[in-house]
Amino acid sequence: MLSHDRVWAAIDALAERYSLSASGLAKRAGLDSTAFNKSKRLSSDGRPRWPSTESLAKIIEATGASLDEFTGLIEGRAGSGHAASVARRRSVPLLGFAQAGAGGFFDDAGFPAGQGWDLVELPAQSTESSYALQVQGDSMLPLYRNGDVLIVEPGAATRKGDRVVVKTTAGEVMAKVLDRLTVKSVALVSLNPDHPDRDIPMRDVEWVARIVWASQ
Repeated sequence: MLSHDRVWAAIDALAERYSLSASGLAKRAGLDSTAFNKSKRLSSDGRPRWPSTESLAKIIEATGASLDEFTGLIEGRAGSGHAASVARRRSVPLLGFAQAGAGGFFDDAGFPAGQGWDLVELPAQSTESSYALQVQGDSMLPLYRNGDVLIVEPGAATRKGDRVVVKTTAGEVMAKVLDRLTVKSVALVSLNPDHPDRDIPMRDVEWVARIVWASQ
């Protein structure tokens, strides 16, 4: 049975599953950080306040969870306890952004290659080809902070508005928002207003890979 308490409990469980607080989940989804606060779950007169379908859709997309997974959390059948959390974890290769610019760590398609990768275990939806890049510095503020870990999926389809990692043939590695990708160039919007947007000829692009998850 769908109930107010179960829906909010499922939001809390989804946040915990992806190592986020309720406010962290809201920010990840592009919502106000207070959107899921306990105080927002009841109106001023004490009546239950339900989350909007739009906000639910945004947190599902932001975490990479499936609708069935979220529905399972509402119904209590998705195993939101410790055992399920451990079962969802997998180890993926980890490399710092600074090291990623050097040669020898990726093949021509942008998949991990060579030696020097660490391993990190994260409760994220990832595949055998996924890998992790650790943010270094403040060039990706306010979205990504120093030390945040980004899960990258080199084979995933990309579309306008996706957050992506791009490596150039000159060895520059950057995380941006994809604005346009054509056979001639890739247009990127900077995450940090202090850094310029980029329009890079495809001849200068080694690979483009979509960010599918980020720790915060």
